[in-house]
Amino acid sequence: WNTRHCWYNYPYQPLTTDLHYYYILELSFYWSLMFSQFTDIKRKDFGIMFLHHLVCIFLITFSYVNNMARVGTLVLCLHDSADALLEAAKMANYAKFQKMCDLLFVMFAVVFITTRLGIFPLWVLNTTLFESWEIVGPYPSWWVFNLLLLLIQGLNCFWSYLIVKIACKAVSRGKVSKDDRSDIESSSDEEDSEPPGKNPHTATTTNGTSGTNGYLLTGSCSMDD
Repeated sequence: WNTRHCWYNYPYQPLTTDLHYYYILELSFYWSLMFSQFTDIKRKDFGIMFLHHLVCIFLITFSYVNNMARVGTLVLCLHDSADALLEAAKMANYAKFQKMCDLLFVMFAVVFITTRLGIFPLWVLNTTLFESWEIVGPYPSWWVFNLLLLLIQGLNCFWSYLIVKIACKAVSRGKVSKDDRSDIESSSDEEDSEPPGKNPHTATTTNGTSGTNGYLLTGSCSMDD
């Protein structure tokens, strides 16, 4: 909890086995995200997500090589904390459990904004920018590391804006009808189309697209981290 310990005796800090495997797991996860993005549904923020995955891969590798595993683990834990709630909210949405989806989305939004706009800049960025400067002083990789962390923080602000935007629409409409990032480019869009002759008011699609392709039919849960 004392972030100054991230820099005491740096760079001669032992790398424990659990941190080693945690880093390997995280690195493999972000590599998989980067490749699967090309086969997933195309969204408006495709370029931003691709940049995010590249920066994450570089940060994980860079911090491991430079033995910044202590502060790197803090960054990873904070950014992982909201992911489980997001995926659970998506599953509730696809299963059409509306109340559960709404509850999980609210919990996700609170955790996401608290960790990424509160704890991350005030706790982690504070130690990488100021405490590290005080204890070990600036060095060439210090500048690269903090520049990438600031870039991540900029992306956090962008996604927080999207979450707040969805929440505001939910308040005004009673529910969120779509993920603002979505550009649907999938042949599966027509799978849930209503057969001819049915009452259009009973349709389960919005603008001809299905809920699993970026649009939220009844929930607020189609955000990707």
